[in-house]
Amino acid sequence: LAKLPLFFSSSCSYAVSSTIEPFYKGGKVQISKDEKFIFCTCGTRVNVLQIVTGKIVHSIEQDDQEDITSFALSLDDEILVTASKALLLKQWDWKQAQCTRSWRAIHNVPIASMTFDPTSTLLATGGCDGTIKLWDVVKQYCTHNLKGSSGVVHLVEFHPDISLLQLFSSASDCGIRMWDLRSSQCLCVLQSHYSPVTSLAFTSDGASMVSSGRDKICTVWDLKSRTTRRTVPVYEAVESVVLLPEDEDFSEIGVKTKEIHFITAGSKGVLRVWDASSARCVFAQTLPSAPPAGGSEEGGEEYGDPRSLTYCLPLPSSLRLATVTAEHNILLYQLPSFTTQQQFVGFNDEVLDVKFLGKGDTHIVVATNSSQLKVFDLATSSCKILYGHTDTVLSLDVFKKASLFVSCAKDKSVRVWRQDPDSGQVCCVAQGCSHGNAVGSITCSRMKESFVVSGSQDCTIKVWDLPETIPETDGDMFQLTARVTEKAHDKDVNSVAVSPNDKLLVSGSQDRLAKLWSLGAPGADLALLGVFRGHRRGVWCVQFSPMDQVLASSSADGSVKLWSLQDFSCLKTFEGHDASVLKLIFVSRGTQLLTSGSDGLVKLWTIKTNECVKTLDAHQDKVWGLHATRKDDRVVTASADSNITVWTVSTESMLRYCAVWNTNARSCLDAQAVIQVMLTHLSPEELLQYQGARAHLEGLIPYTERHMQRIGRLLQASMFLDYMWQKMRVTGAPSLSRKSLSLVKHKDNVFCSTLMYDVIGSMQQSLILQHGLKTQ
Repeated sequence: LAKLPLFFSSSCSYAVSSTIEPFYKGGKVQISKDEKFIFCTCGTRVNVLQIVTGKIVHSIEQDDQEDITSFALSLDDEILVTASKALLLKQWDWKQAQCTRSWRAIHNVPIASMTFDPTSTLLATGGCDGTIKLWDVVKQYCTHNLKGSSGVVHLVEFHPDISLLQLFSSASDCGIRMWDLRSSQCLCVLQSHYSPVTSLAFTSDGASMVSSGRDKICTVWDLKSRTTRRTVPVYEAVESVVLLPEDEDFSEIGVKTKEIHFITAGSKGVLRVWDASSARCVFAQTLPSAPPAGGSEEGGEEYGDPRSLTYCLPLPSSLRLATVTAEHNILLYQLPSFTTQQQFVGFNDEVLDVKFLGKGDTHIVVATNSSQLKVFDLATSSCKILYGHTDTVLSLDVFKKASLFVSCAKDKSVRVWRQDPDSGQVCCVAQGCSHGNAVGSITCSRMKESFVVSGSQDCTIKVWDLPETIPETDGDMFQLTARVTEKAHDKDVNSVAVSPNDKLLVSGSQDRLAKLWSLGAPGADLALLGVFRGHRRGVWCVQFSPMDQVLASSSADGSVKLWSLQDFSCLKTFEGHDASVLKLIFVSRGTQLLTSGSDGLVKLWTIKTNECVKTLDAHQDKVWGLHATRKDDRVVTASADSNITVWTVSTESMLRYCAVWNTNARSCLDAQAVIQVMLTHLSPEELLQYQGARAHLEGLIPYTERHMQRIGRLLQASMFLDYMWQKMRVTGAPSLSRKSLSLVKHKDNVFCSTLMYDVIGSMQQSLILQHGLKTQ
């Protein structure tokens, strides 16, 4: 289908092909025993994420539209139980997304924690009322009501040896209670922590247990004697602890004995391996990038730090580890090397800009309401998080080769990044820091990787020259120096764009003006060529046409204007958005415009007819990001509702347009050309999968037969004229070769070219006037 936009450029239409949407907004995370799925809460839903593809394969949603407070997946991966604020427990066949049973939780307040026993028969629920209830999910009744905890019961865990029938719980009183389920009595309270206990991990033989807390210690317990074996100071608030497998070789990370070793994850965002017998850290993970400015050597100490870890989950079968960050990112590590295998972004907050990246546009780079950049692999939804900026990233642009891209941020800096085409790894290779205020817009040279232009809230435009050879790694980062600094506008510069030939620059500002500048030769200053006046409010975006001597601008007044580069006059005005038009791009070889606005709509305009031919309604908030691939066959949009949507050229729309075009003799050739490409690249079965395809195809047949009959009659007339021409000699008639009268044969179909129509028509008129001949 790569050829379709070439034929379809006058009326491209787009349909959603994939969406990257929020799937985790905090709360519990659990991984299935077969290690294929991640279960996580997102408001009123539990989303099931497939690890291999990164796609949400199931979404379990509460009918009462109440937020889910906790959930648990049975150890045999068969049963999912959710608890909501409505004090209801629901049992689900999660593979079919069907609720099989619903019952009252009996708790007086919401459930804070829940877990299944090793047999997947008993379910324990810990409530905010300090009680613990056990349920037989097979026989469907409450078996225990355990009282005695003080405050919210935020942790419940069964002993791995089911024959002991023991349950462990922890509440706000910081103690760990051991319950005997035969007698429903509390056997003892294990006291060691001085803050809430966050997690428990049992050894394989069930004789020992490790607990973690926010008091910066981990405790190793002897469960037979119910005493403390060792207290390990870990110097950070720990949210989760995981035991290393005993039968694996971890000597490369310093594990030299068969004693208990455990991994901690907490406020510093660093995974550490501890030897329980010596209370010594034998391995500390090295963060993949330098920490943000103001952080400590290994990340921040506060929970507001984006790298803080909230969960750590083992995947023993594949010898992997999953962690969850405070920014709702899920990372998978391969043991024992602790190398990052996959990253999933659960929640993006507001998405401010997005661009296609990589050879074949296989990735997208996203600027969200944070200082980190995110690079998504569109095939797997796996993400790489880029650290470098120290404040919110506002704008992005990509060079022609699509492996080098630039960013700008509120930290007054611009950065140049390079993606390795083979490994997909991204590193910052250059930066510039001389703006006096936030840098809100950035653009790069279109022909070569030679310069970058930035526009700032300090009302200036800066041109940054890039070296011919850009270093490959972070360590050799090149420091950019602005070649030109121009006081361009009286208010914030919202947008800058470079012309396709790298000779012109246009800027749009909050002062309601767009200005055209000459970039001149390398080393030359900017020269003002003209000013575009007409918008009633600030200009949000400006773009050059890739084909014509025009540019487009969008404004907070809700309009889009098309301007002539010759006399700076307004050629056309497009009105249809109900709010500010934030972004615009040219598509379909400059014959169409895509615009996005604060109303959450993306509109497709045909420039020739000044008509909105399609409204893409997929977002609920401002659409800040808008970018098309180099072939215009895909478009990506990004919104303040944290959704990122990829649109592709709609085959269904193509069929519909072709059916309409085929009814007219003037446009039937274009329709037939598009149909030929579609039939070449799509099988009949694939075509019939599209909605309305059968009706459109059936509608093509009668008109196609009519066109063939018309061409047949024209063929007969042309043959008669050719015969007459060969037999007659007309005095003073121009000499025409037989070749000019021959039919043009296009592969399997016979068409008359425009030239043939003109030649036949003129010759017929000439013969009639000179000799009074009549043709059929």
